[in-house]
Amino acid sequence: MPLTLTVTEGVLPKGTEKATFAKLSDAMLKWHGLSGNTVLTPNIVGSIHVLPKESTFSGSAAASVVFIEWKVPSFAFANREVQEGYIAEATNIVHADSGGTHPVERIWINVVHAVDGAWGIAGRALTNAQLGEAVSSA
Repeated sequence: MPLTLTVTEGVLPKGTEKATFAKLSDAMLKWHGLSGNTVLTPNIVGSIHVLPKESTFSGSAAASVVFIEWKVPSFAFANREVQEGYIAEATNIVHADSGGTHPVERIWINVVHAVDGAWGIAGRALTNAQLGEAVSSA
């Protein structure tokens, strides 16, 4: 389940981006009741993009921003309580990790759902049912 964390340079203290990424990942697992799941945990993957200040925008003007984007199967983030809880917690994580200086109004979170059957892990195209079975058996 790839997480892409994109931040403007200086939003998070240099060198702390990995810790923020881990907190966001752990929160996703927690909100889905999957903390410590031996199948899903190693498949939480992703990347961190720290962009120069002149390369990020809000309202068509240069601004510091944070984008948190998940790519997941359609059954993830399907529950409204999970959506609201994760988004509130993730926003708080980034705001706190910025030292309380980055405005919450410039933290955006979105979820992209993968097409059923097109989830590739270890060279296998898995369906939602296959993923669900693997996760629930762990």
